[in-house]
Amino acid sequence: MIFEGLPTTPRSEELVDKAFSRAARAGRAKRGHEAQESMLRTAGNVLSDNLENVVTSWPDFGFDVDPFYYELADAIVDVDRLRQALSQVMWASRQIEDLRDEYTTKIRNSDVDTARKHRKQAFARMADVMDQIEDDLRYIGDSRDQLKVLPEINPDEPAIVVAGYPNVGKSSFVNRVTRASNQIAEYPFTTKGVQIGHFDRNHVRYQIVDTPGLLDRPEDERNDIERQAVSALEHLADAVVFVIDPSGDCGYPLDVQLELREEVRELFGADVPLLTVANKHDRFEAVKAESVDATMSVTEEENVEAVLDMAVDAVGYEPDLPTRDGE
Repeated sequence: MIFEGLPTTPRSEELVDKAFSRAARAGRAKRGHEAQESMLRTAGNVLSDNLENVVTSWPDFGFDVDPFYYELADAIVDVDRLRQALSQVMWASRQIEDLRDEYTTKIRNSDVDTARKHRKQAFARMADVMDQIEDDLRYIGDSRDQLKVLPEINPDEPAIVVAGYPNVGKSSFVNRVTRASNQIAEYPFTTKGVQIGHFDRNHVRYQIVDTPGLLDRPEDERNDIERQAVSALEHLADAVVFVIDPSGDCGYPLDVQLELREEVRELFGADVPLLTVANKHDRFEAVKAESVDATMSVTEEENVEAVLDMAVDAVGYEPDLPTRDGE
């Protein structure tokens, strides 16, 4: 996952202590101007290099981050604020490099006592730069802690999103078609863990995602963060399976369920096929033909695989297969 390998972000005070401690050790091994310059260059390099590493360890949100993960990240942290913080840290790295080079010249062109004063002045100015980015480093660190635990969803693998009101059988369907391969993914904007399963068809791995707390109620009942998380799912889904319970035992009348279905259909747009699947078909006599694409009973294990095959067909994924040259 794109954020999983992000290293721990150092705090400003921690980094300053590290730089100045190493500088002191470097200075003890030398004398005169050489000692002052060695201390200056050591401290400057430690600070500038570590700050640059903080920035370069992050993916470029403008180029490297898939729209799904961009929207998901923005639902959890403020991506604009994060990018600004990263920009400030890179600015600080460059500022410290400039101070290092400026005061290196001053040290070389002065007597030993003045050189010592220049080195101390440089340290003070470097520490001031670090103070200016204290909040930025903290924000980057907090963002890293929140984003690195996001569960892995591969935007390059075909994905089927399961939607519908609670208690219609969505989670049971995902459990049934993925068996023991599913996982529960914790998102900070859902009341229950998002369930992610995988299954194979014709040597292609598919993802199937159940999203409790997101696509199980009308849009006007979601908060801003949940709406943005749904926007992320729009970039992920290759097909939607909307599960209904015509018996109404789920606690929601059929007409209300169909209203949510139309809202979900509009949300994902015409480019993402939506299949309406009536669950618990062993407990109702008939459903209007125009309302559903298929029926099943997860508890009785009837038509479940057929529904899954329909979803795979709706995705219409064609992998790029290697070919011989000239074919």
